[in-house]
Amino acid sequence: MNNSCEHTTAPVVRPADLNDVQAIFDLIREHADDLIIRSFNDIVQNIDRFYVADLDGEVVGCAAWSLLPEIGELKHTAVEIKSVAVRRPWRRQGTGRALVQAVIDRVVPLRVAQLFVLTFAPEFFRSMGFTEIPKTKIMHKIYMGCINCTKHANPFTCPEVAMVLIPRHDATPKPATPQES
Repeated sequence: MNNSCEHTTAPVVRPADLNDVQAIFDLIREHADDLIIRSFNDIVQNIDRFYVADLDGEVVGCAAWSLLPEIGELKHTAVEIKSVAVRRPWRRQGTGRALVQAVIDRVVPLRVAQLFVLTFAPEFFRSMGFTEIPKTKIMHKIYMGCINCTKHANPFTCPEVAMVLIPRHDATPKPATPQES
């Protein structure tokens, strides 16, 4: 494993696959103070929603996403960006930014209303266009996830900062036309 702070190559961000599950599991556990621990099985079941930063076959970072639909209002569906972790030697080198951007690029075409994150790194997300919001604006997350948190008794006193990014949805895509044969 290369622990040098001066890297000659940058990690490649790619969709995760089943071969990455153990590395993702270990990476999230390494960041247990900052992340909600995910079970091995949860990572397997959601592997299609993970991206990894791969440096010569070693996973040095990860990020994931999940859809949080509003009941009866698909147009208000949100995406939570979560499980963002980068091994210390690769921090502040664009790895986290590349991972989060990969998630954004993946979910914006779904035409979601917003992307949000609960984070201890608000300056990082602010630099990517996210803005701070009150946690009351993401009650669906509070009820679906934070309510089961084992770190804080009350989600509203948790020190994580809620942030949101409203994606730009350019002109409505034109329907595909059948090719003439």
